[in-house]
Amino acid sequence: VQLQASGGGLVQPGGSLRVSCAASGRTFFNYAVGWFRQAPGKEREFVSAISWSGGGKDYADSVRGRFTISRDNGRNTAYLQMNSLKPEDTAVYYCAGRRRATISTNASTYDYWGQGTLVTVSS
Repeated sequence: VQLQASGGGLVQPGGSLRVSCAASGRTFFNYAVGWFRQAPGKEREFVSAISWSGGGKDYADSVRGRFTISRDNGRNTAYLQMNSLKPEDTAVYYCAGRRRATISTNASTYDYWGQGTLVTVSS
C-alpha cells in the first residue's frame, strides 16, 4: 500500500490544522493507521493511532484532548485533526499503515510509511 500525507502548513499557536493520509494500492480497511512526528534534532515519536474499524484509538499524552484521529475507509483516508496547536507540535508528521487490525504505539510494527508533511506552529 502507498500512503500520501498532506495538509501540513504554517499555523499560529492556538490554531487548528487537519492532516490527511490517503492510501492506495491495497485494501485500506484491513490496516491500522498511526501518526508519528519528528521534530528537528529529535527522534520520531508516536502521536496517535486508529484501528481498522475506527473503534480503537490511542493518543500520546502530549496531544490527548487536542488531537483527534479518524478514518474514512470508503475514501481510503485517515485524518488527524489538530486543535490548540503549540509551538512544540512543530514537526514533520508521518502516517503509517500496519497490516493488523489493532493499533500500536511502536513505529517498528508499522509496515508502510508516507513521506511526511511539515507542520509549523509559529507566530
